[in-house]
Amino acid sequence: MVAPSWLPLLIFLFVAGATLRAPWMIYFAVAVAVVMGAAHLWTLHALDRVIYQRRFHYRRGFPGETTQVTIEVENRKILPLSWLRADDPWPLAAAPEDEELLAPSHLQGQGQLVNAYNLRWFGRARRSLTIRFAERGVFPVGPTRLESGDLFGVYDTRQELPNTAYLTVFPRLLPLESLRLTADDPSGERPARRPLFEDPNRPMGVRAYHPEDGFRRIHWPASARTGQLQTKVYQPVTTRTLAVCLNVATELRPWLGYSPPLLEFMVSASATLCYQGIQAGYAVGLYANGCLAHADQPFRIPPGRTQQHLAHLLQALAGVTPFVTQSFENFLLRSLAEIPFGAPLVLVTALVGQPLEDTLLRLRQYRRNILLYKAGGDAPTPLPGIRVLHLPFGEAVHE
Repeated sequence: MVAPSWLPLLIFLFVAGATLRAPWMIYFAVAVAVVMGAAHLWTLHALDRVIYQRRFHYRRGFPGETTQVTIEVENRKILPLSWLRADDPWPLAAAPEDEELLAPSHLQGQGQLVNAYNLRWFGRARRSLTIRFAERGVFPVGPTRLESGDLFGVYDTRQELPNTAYLTVFPRLLPLESLRLTADDPSGERPARRPLFEDPNRPMGVRAYHPEDGFRRIHWPASARTGQLQTKVYQPVTTRTLAVCLNVATELRPWLGYSPPLLEFMVSASATLCYQGIQAGYAVGLYANGCLAHADQPFRIPPGRTQQHLAHLLQALAGVTPFVTQSFENFLLRSLAEIPFGAPLVLVTALVGQPLEDTLLRLRQYRRNILLYKAGGDAPTPLPGIRVLHLPFGEAVHE
């Protein structure tokens, strides 16, 4: 019922009572008008200064882990709330342990966390829940819809709060043995005690020519000045860098669909490589031709070695979607300029076709350390100068 529907009726009853000299009609019209007016004003200010907050202990975690969330509702005004309903959309992938707390929703993979409160003036209510992370992804919580009304239940009002929060579930890490990596791999356990390579863009001097020096290292102006062959000396690069490149495509025609289990395994393998690389002291960079959640562009994360950088890498992999922006071979060629020179390339892909093989053979001329990690399907064709590791997808799942 809204004001225009009952106000003319009350005015008519008041005028009729005064004309017919019927006091009961006047009293009834006045009483109803007072009650309806008070209810209307109550409803107008029912949601004023109502605070709804979620306090997460952790917003990120691995599958199987749990975290605590405290929901706090506060009425910061003198007008009490006879009833308040809070409807919070909640992802099923990071839902409360008690599944009965979530009401069904028309959206796939989402439920509704509904709470009802009765708050006095300047009242406060708290509720604690245990959240269990179930599967990889970046999941929004909210926005919250509040609904309240007057004491008599005549009117109600609604409000949507811009309080969307995001829960991040990292990829599941695989045992290092399941990836079949050894100490001589780019992310192996054996640390290097000497510089891994020299940067030709950073010369630091010249020295006398040695027979084992390459022709390109000869410094011709210095040789002409001294009358003897001189060789360029480059500044050694001691930082160990690792570049992990992920191909999110699981089908030759990505627009026809994809394999969710296979994609999850490749994302987990990439996360494991990033984790092991950081633990071994590498500066790890991540490059993928897939989009992040709520974005439409591929991502390229420059190398870093801190624990904060590792969290950044895992969060990026948590948000990887199956949308393919471009072919993997084209993505590699465009990303090559951003990958530090001399950094080992670890490629994680489920598809190895002729275009990718040709691209890798071309890259072999400039990048000496390339590891191709083939997940699922048949074993790929051996490539000269490139180490290929094949792990059948079914075997990886059961390990």
